[in-house]
Amino acid sequence: MTRVFAIVTLACIGLATAGRLPATEPSEVTSPDGRIALQFVLQEGRPTYQVSVDGQTLLEPSSLGFALAEGSPLDGGFRLLETHTSTSDTTWKPVYGERSEIRDHYREAAYQLVDDRQPPRRLNLRFRVYDEGVAFRYEFPKTNDESSFTISKELTEFRFTGNHRCWAVYTAQGVYAEQTLDAVKSGCERPLVIQTADGPYVAVGEAGLVDFARMKLQGNASEPHSLRADLSGNAKIKTPGATPWRFVMVGDSPGQLLEQNYLLLNLNEPCAIEDTSWIKPGKVIREVTLTTHGGKACIDFAVANGLQYVEFDAGWYGHEYDNASDATTITVDPKRSKGPLDLHEVIRYGEERGIGILLYVNQRALSKQLDEILPLFQQWGIKGVKYGFVHVGSQEATRWLHEAVRKAAEHQLMVDIHDEYRPTGFERTYPNLMTQEGIGGDETSPSNEQTLRIVFTRMVAGAGDNTICYFNKRVERNASHAYQLAKAVCIYSPWQFLYWYDRPAPEGTDPKGMNGLIGDEPELEFYKNVPTVWDETRVIDGQIGQYALIARRSGEQWFVGAMNDDQPRTLSLPLDFLEAGAEYEARIYSDDPSVDTRTHVRIDRRQLDSTQTLDIALPPRGGQAIQITPK
Repeated sequence: MTRVFAIVTLACIGLATAGRLPATEPSEVTSPDGRIALQFVLQEGRPTYQVSVDGQTLLEPSSLGFALAEGSPLDGGFRLLETHTSTSDTTWKPVYGERSEIRDHYREAAYQLVDDRQPPRRLNLRFRVYDEGVAFRYEFPKTNDESSFTISKELTEFRFTGNHRCWAVYTAQGVYAEQTLDAVKSGCERPLVIQTADGPYVAVGEAGLVDFARMKLQGNASEPHSLRADLSGNAKIKTPGATPWRFVMVGDSPGQLLEQNYLLLNLNEPCAIEDTSWIKPGKVIREVTLTTHGGKACIDFAVANGLQYVEFDAGWYGHEYDNASDATTITVDPKRSKGPLDLHEVIRYGEERGIGILLYVNQRALSKQLDEILPLFQQWGIKGVKYGFVHVGSQEATRWLHEAVRKAAEHQLMVDIHDEYRPTGFERTYPNLMTQEGIGGDETSPSNEQTLRIVFTRMVAGAGDNTICYFNKRVERNASHAYQLAKAVCIYSPWQFLYWYDRPAPEGTDPKGMNGLIGDEPELEFYKNVPTVWDETRVIDGQIGQYALIARRSGEQWFVGAMNDDQPRTLSLPLDFLEAGAEYEARIYSDDPSVDTRTHVRIDRRQLDSTQTLDIALPPRGGQAIQITPK
């Protein structure tokens, strides 16, 4: 008996008779509201599932299973042993997020399968059907032997009924392109957002990825309008074990998909950190000079402008790509700065003023020094670490990275993961994972159309560190400053990096005409006041790549962001989310070329109540930001 088959030995199961296995009767599970139905069928021993919404087929019978590095595939020859069904309806409170409470309500069916080929093999399939969509994972039961096996390919299919429109990207920080399902190539990022021809919007993705090869998506050449899982390398399973969840989220609009992104969190384990009092969201400015003077200037700016953190990026411990650089030392890279940098003095100065210091460390140093630098940074008084240029995709890289987040929690350090990492909900289990990139943020000079694609695609996965660049020319040429203000509402990140390429203007310097110098423009009060985490989120209106109108509540205050593409339009904002009978004052920040500042942002004040509707006029590449406060 080979080791791969030892994992699924079942002594009490006899051999099936030779020949084809009959199809089982369809087993159906419906969502709590009854709109979504999932059917599971064994078609001649092959596990398949299909999904319908409001009685209309969304996914035709789609195959499930794996190819293995050794032995025959786990994709057929099965018969059904048992079915277990249940219903769950709970509510939980995240440490922080886009909403203060999350409901986890689903109906579940778990199917226990056995393959009676010699030796017998077992596979469990667990399906959950939510009002928000369906999710499933593969589970491998424990047997008498301590066993493991290697998956070489995942055979999971998503067979759609037509050649629907979708928005695909092939690197986590890449440029989204509108195309059709039949044009999807291998290596397509998740979640993939799809607009069906006559029905809902759909997001296909992955949740709960902790110790497995990343799943991307690829077109299925043998089946039109079909996607197949595309694993980033082999995945080793040790029994008992399970894969991450695969989900198909369903919404009536792209905005509803975004509102429902808590589904990924529900598919992850509860918080594993007992004391979370040290985990603090906030706004961040990057210190770009790598000097003591620059660090203190950023701290003073943060105090005056409602920010909570200053981050020192690449270069503070030497050249980030030099293997000789040592992240236990403060050794400024001379190609980036002449210094001097007394980092300990900057940390002390920030501590006095209530401002935390964050440090960037490249993967080269992380891989060698992680266990050394984390306790050291805690001793220094650092509040968090930005992991840069991390390895992603393979099971080994995935395991290492999530373990690095867990280790940071042991030293009360928060984490921002940069570059190609995309979230799958691990921040529920380890909420010290504040944010991550995996987004074509402002440093990539995205067009406003691209940003408006990101809002309704990438942001379905969770927080995105967009690195807002308010004064830098690379962003000004693509969108207005009111549009930039609105990003702080529309693009969620518990650590919101503002002024990414900007720095406080030196005393006595006129920042006008100076690229990247922060001035005293009056609309910056919006950045001062806007929170980074929320009690409630509502996507009022939006279309992928065209416009977005999003309202979020923090306490009794509401903040609204509106962003527009190249076509002028007026959006309607019903204010029925405000408390009935209460009076509010709104500060409205809009584009106005006649305003005599370099940013041309106009500020208006209006009295409002819940019976009113605001008309939001947006010029091409324009936006609005609104703060609504009870009187």
